[in-house]
Amino acid sequence: MTGLVAAASLLWSVSTPADVYAIDVFGALREPGQAAAIIGHRGDRAQAPENTMPSLESAMDELEYVETDVRLTRDGVPVLFHDTDLERVTGRTGRVEDLDHDQVARLDAGAWYAEEWAGEPIPTLEEFLAALGERDAARALVELKADWTASEVRIVLDLIERHGLRGRIILQSFSIETLQSIQRVAPTTPRIMLIRELPADPVPLADELGVIGFGTTAASVTDAPGAVDAAHAAGLAVLCYTLNTQDRWQEVSALGVDGIITDQPSDLDAWIASTAPGT
Repeated sequence: MTGLVAAASLLWSVSTPADVYAIDVFGALREPGQAAAIIGHRGDRAQAPENTMPSLESAMDELEYVETDVRLTRDGVPVLFHDTDLERVTGRTGRVEDLDHDQVARLDAGAWYAEEWAGEPIPTLEEFLAALGERDAARALVELKADWTASEVRIVLDLIERHGLRGRIILQSFSIETLQSIQRVAPTTPRIMLIRELPADPVPLADELGVIGFGTTAASVTDAPGAVDAAHAAGLAVLCYTLNTQDRWQEVSALGVDGIITDQPSDLDAWIASTAPGT
């Protein structure tokens, strides 16, 4: 297995540009007051159940960026699911990781949201990538939940490659182990570190893990606004999650964050249009 992973890493690196930068993904980094990129959190949760294809397709049709979460089933199939356990969304006990994909595929991920969505399934990552591939302008932030080994990360990278989406997928994780696994298998894959408290100087951590930026909280950037400036000076992006009010949007936009992850993408779009005409 180690040999296969090493070979796969070499092939990926040889056929991928040597360096990937935040500007390749998000364009020019924002100045204070400039409009941030809108990123639909688990799709457009105001329109359909989170991390279902209707929610994700709604976001992809309207936005440049959509965010989703990936877990592996017991038999190694990547599926789109956020929570540690199944209860809130499906009403049953247990975890995605405890079930084979055929069992996960039979779960109802829509009834909790509204009666008309009853029977909506948990999608596979492959279904999502196929839909993304049909929308030339869309990009995705894909969070790998929990800790992933190098061989597990390779499953995701193979799907990205199969669908021709290299450069349109940004991997992200809270897990140091997962980020290190991506770094070993595919060091030029764009990736973001999710972190609840951004260091005052985030550059050494970014250099260590090879990330193109950070996803963090509004409190983190407002408590240490100089961290955004330090990140931008090093060419690193700063995104904020999950912000759903005008006060929060205003607060982080004033500091020049590059992206806002939100459950209310249509409302954020309207707010940006009204506060920053011409964007």
